[in-house]
Amino acid sequence: MKFNVNQQDLQKSLNYCQGVIEKRSTLPILSNVLLEVADSKLKLTATDLDLIFINQISNVEIEEEGKTTTSSSIMYDIVRKFSSGKKINFSDIGENKLHLESEKSVFNLNCMSPADFPLSDENFSDNEFTINSKKLLKLLNKSKFSISNDETRHYLTGIFLHLNQVDDKIFLTAAATDSHRMSISKIRLNDKINFYPIILPKKTIFQLCSLLEDYDGDVKISNIKSKIKFEMNNSILISKLIDGKFPNYVQVIPKENKKKLDVDLKLFLDSVDRVASVSLDKKDGVKFNLQKDILNLSVNNTNSGDGKESLAVKFDHELDISFNSRYLIDIASQLEGEKIEIYFKDSGSPALIKDPGDFDSIFVVMPMKG
Repeated sequence: MKFNVNQQDLQKSLNYCQGVIEKRSTLPILSNVLLEVADSKLKLTATDLDLIFINQISNVEIEEEGKTTTSSSIMYDIVRKFSSGKKINFSDIGENKLHLESEKSVFNLNCMSPADFPLSDENFSDNEFTINSKKLLKLLNKSKFSISNDETRHYLTGIFLHLNQVDDKIFLTAAATDSHRMSISKIRLNDKINFYPIILPKKTIFQLCSLLEDYDGDVKISNIKSKIKFEMNNSILISKLIDGKFPNYVQVIPKENKKKLDVDLKLFLDSVDRVASVSLDKKDGVKFNLQKDILNLSVNNTNSGDGKESLAVKFDHELDISFNSRYLIDIASQLEGEKIEIYFKDSGSPALIKDPGDFDSIFVVMPMKG
């Protein structure tokens, strides 16, 4: 095996691999990345057994085709410290050593046999559809912050993706909740597709988002009962799905919230962020004291002090309610319009948050007690 590759291309690819590979794996081979060179391409594969990531680098000068596996984190650490954009020459010396050099640097890395690298081969040809990468990224970004970290309820530790039909329009809908807050977002699809409802794991979502941020184009999605595959230009992500039943989230959406608060989004976000600064752990609720057209925000922390601020808003009622400031900031940061609309019922009921700039997303936040 002998080839050379551009430093930037390889660094980018290995950076993605780092997101997949588990830092403390019981199987040594899982800390390795599989390198395969053939047909002017270098193919890198990383897996943690639940998630497989494959990336292809084109225009690689190959003198001798072949494959091997070596430590992903060590190689990434070396490659990112080489001069940007330079060529890196690779060759294998003996059975289990990989030789790489760039400019005046020379490294010999230990390898393990590619025959031991776990690869699964499933046929994903059924249920294929394509979706624009930016639309998919938006869908995930608007819901991922509400994913639960509670492993005892594993069915909440991902995003529920499913189809919805409204009148004659078909939507791909994403929902996530940690039972204190909930995000729901949808994108319209042009054609009717076959797609089983699935729960996409958190790690997969974050890996997919980092790929989508660097990619503009179509994503081909196909799923079989327990796995899903995402294909982009030169990357493939195959993931196991969370086995479980996502709760009926539609019945949690408040139906009787008639008290509407209308406020400038940027002013609201900055204001909540400022008053929350007095609380280090962000567990203290930010108190809303609402009167006609005025929102008084306050945070009181027994250890560090208190902060308060007033905002001019549109509101026709009186209400006192408290929220976790982090939840409000997470939601407000994802809104696109100039304003944020919050609908209340009373001080003990969940609030419904809407974005006038995006009718396809809604958020629900439970108030804090006290």
